[in-house]
Amino acid sequence: MERTGPPARMSGLLAAFSAALLVAAGLAVSAPAAVAADTDLARNGGFEAGLDGWSCTGGSGAVVSAPTHGGASALKATPAGSDNAECSQAVTVKPSSTYTLSAWVQGSYVYLGASGTGTTDVSTWTPSATGWTQLTTTFTTGATTTSVKIYTHGWYGTPAYYADDLTLIGPGGDPVQLPATPAGLRTGTTTSSSVALSWTGSTGATGYNVYQGGTKVLSVTGTSATVTGLAASTSYSFQVSATNSAGESARSGAVTATTTAGGGGGGGALPAHALVGYLHASFANGSGYTRMADVPDSWDVIDLAFGEPTSVTSGDIRFSLCPVTECPNVESAAEFKAAIKAKQAAGKKVLISIGGQNGQVQLATTAARDTFVSSVSKIIDEYGLDGLDIDFEGHSLSLNTGDTDFRNPTTPVIVNLISAVKTLKAKYGDKFVLTMAPETFFVQLGYQYYGSGPWGGQDPRAGAYLPVIHALRDDLTLLHVQDYNSGSIMGLDNQYHSMGGADFHIAMTDMLLTGFPVAGDTTKVFPGLRPDQVSIGLPASTQAGNGYTSPTEVTKALNCLTKKTDCGTYATHGTWSGLRGLMTWSINWDRFNNGEFARNFDAYFGG
Repeated sequence: MERTGPPARMSGLLAAFSAALLVAAGLAVSAPAAVAADTDLARNGGFEAGLDGWSCTGGSGAVVSAPTHGGASALKATPAGSDNAECSQAVTVKPSSTYTLSAWVQGSYVYLGASGTGTTDVSTWTPSATGWTQLTTTFTTGATTTSVKIYTHGWYGTPAYYADDLTLIGPGGDPVQLPATPAGLRTGTTTSSSVALSWTGSTGATGYNVYQGGTKVLSVTGTSATVTGLAASTSYSFQVSATNSAGESARSGAVTATTTAGGGGGGGALPAHALVGYLHASFANGSGYTRMADVPDSWDVIDLAFGEPTSVTSGDIRFSLCPVTECPNVESAAEFKAAIKAKQAAGKKVLISIGGQNGQVQLATTAARDTFVSSVSKIIDEYGLDGLDIDFEGHSLSLNTGDTDFRNPTTPVIVNLISAVKTLKAKYGDKFVLTMAPETFFVQLGYQYYGSGPWGGQDPRAGAYLPVIHALRDDLTLLHVQDYNSGSIMGLDNQYHSMGGADFHIAMTDMLLTGFPVAGDTTKVFPGLRPDQVSIGLPASTQAGNGYTSPTEVTKALNCLTKKTDCGTYATHGTWSGLRGLMTWSINWDRFNNGEFARNFDAYFGG
């Protein structure tokens, strides 16, 4: 069913509509006067203390300095996917008492309400507040009610809304006591990049904060959590505290856990910081043909562009060197193979990259899957290659309607690709190098949208790489998302980030290393990858693609992610000195640009 507008969630719809008309006419909608004993019970209703006291679904809330109604701060909350950006808090109240809830709001379809009243829950809304508009509603608590939830939220698919100066006027309830310190903190399943934790609940707690090495990394409502984005074979210390409307308890005693060795991933002996580049091996496009023997030593992983299918759905992948008519200086097949061996002897990895802009690959049947495995194996064996790069673009990957959980995909083109790659990995063993080069649309956009969405109508390609990456994470050597040819993408700060500067690469890479709820669903969190599995994808020059980033800005991005300096306004969720490095399109375009990209990388990492 298509949702064409907001539901009538509030009681007294006619009254809310009348209030909106009064606002539109310029008449104030005033709250009932408070009696002398009444007080403002809302905690941090002006958001001057950040989000203290507030919980926003899917990380949708942020505090901004403009616009504000009063004071220096206001709430900005951004709906995403199936998340309506609800921000709420629990308030202690007295039974059988009357309360007035008010807030100043701005935006389309902004709601204000209270639930758990013990009588009739209330809500009011405005369909379009272009300036600050006051919403007000009242309720009476039930005979045994001692706590209610007050909230604001927006509507699905609409832009961010703002709220400020929220008040709840009425008789104060009995003071809430701080919850007890959680007991029984223990570790559970440990992987190369994550540690599961659980503990005994504390009476009176409404939530818990998880600390890693003294830094808060998670806030949860239950008594378990999994910390992701950790480095392999590394010891970590964890604590947990309990929270409620009165504040936060003391932290528990610490427990330690050591992550396992890097699972799979292959890659042989890649250097700690590697430079990955695509080599135009089967075509020329204005940058000139570069012979394999002439590839500069700066490049640690060389992706041969491209292996392409005989048809979109055949699964039959073919690769051949650029024809002489297009590339007059192309080497012979024998010279090409000999040069590959020489590169490998020098410690370089050479892979076949499948797909590219023109190579659409859809493994819609098991027959196509099996043909893919056999044809890719033939290319790897013929040229003596180290592995495979998956560069599926365009319409190669999309999700069928109803396929909504990246952890358990059902779409054939996704399931068959995962199966095919696992077969190849099993055939070639631990030294098999597997890399992927998806576009941001197929990965980070999944923070907001996944497939066609819960009600259909979205682009089914949104986030479509996530199930592939997740299923193959223990086999994956490198993920280098293309931070170019991209629209603006929302980061974990719920702000949109655009190409061309350090900020975009910082925000996009932070998402990969931290993990994120897919389509805002906190029950479906894509776990962060290990830093040694992640490189930043960039164009080598202005001619190579939209989103060129100057060496100065690239250096800022690397400084922020590996040293937590030069971060600008974006606050990363960690510091990852083990970030693998950079990928570029392409080796040819970098040579055309006098090697600027490789020189900057070598200077930064001392290569």
